[in-house]
Amino acid sequence: MAFFEWHGLKNKLGLRPQTEIQDIGSGPATKCEKCGEVLMRVAFEANLKVCPHCQHHHILSSAERLQTTLDYGTFKPLPGNLAAKDILEFKGIETYQAKLVSARKKTQMLDAMLAGTGEIKGQAVAIGVTDARFMAGSMGSVVGELFVRLVELAVKKQLPLVVFSGSGGGARMYEGLFSLFQMAKTAAALVKLEEARLPFISVCTQSTMGGVWASWAALGDIVIAEPQAQIGFTGPRVIKTTINAELPAGFQSSEFLLARGQIDQIVPRADLRERLASILDLLQSQEKLPTTK
Repeated sequence: MAFFEWHGLKNKLGLRPQTEIQDIGSGPATKCEKCGEVLMRVAFEANLKVCPHCQHHHILSSAERLQTTLDYGTFKPLPGNLAAKDILEFKGIETYQAKLVSARKKTQMLDAMLAGTGEIKGQAVAIGVTDARFMAGSMGSVVGELFVRLVELAVKKQLPLVVFSGSGGGARMYEGLFSLFQMAKTAAALVKLEEARLPFISVCTQSTMGGVWASWAALGDIVIAEPQAQIGFTGPRVIKTTINAELPAGFQSSEFLLARGQIDQIVPRADLRERLASILDLLQSQEKLPTTK
């Protein structure tokens, strides 16, 4: 199935449907980026891109994430055709506009998030997924706006919210303060969800950093992470240089955060769909219990 429809940019950029894209090449074998083991591509993809040797969870595209999470054929994207603009006319080795065009051609996406509604084992949800392939999944004005619209849709349709974050780029530097505004904007939107007594499950994947972690990703009623995911505000290299000290072993890994109470669960990818369905069932059954008011 096609996950979304293209409008103005389709013909201009010569984009193909997501289902035609080969994310990691066409050879019969690939290599684990962590342990270096050679893996047969068919078995690797059947194992949801988790290395059977070291259990490293390789990055999934947003379309792959939806395919492995939602019931088949249930995803309906948010309406609209949002695309970022180079408001600051950012100049560098490569302009922001050129980077956007390159990212769109690479991912067949307008920006770094897919958002809409779907079902997880028969339970309707509002769902969003950031895509690490699109400028490291960074949050600019479009991602922030999509998140807010997704929250508003969840409130309107009385749906729980599930958002997967794989935003190693944090807030997008090419949009300056416009991207930083999205931190407050997305956090404020979640107040509406809370007032509507609707649950928000935040799922942190490799990697969830910067402004995304400092805003919506850390604000879930339940925060789940995949194993070995890097999660934090500033990268360990920058922190180490700034404070001039050795960092603890495993610093900013999901295991490190779980031991210190910053996340609630670590769930292997193969178990994630089942776990989400179980949590959603539990949270929504609690909403149906009689109250003393």
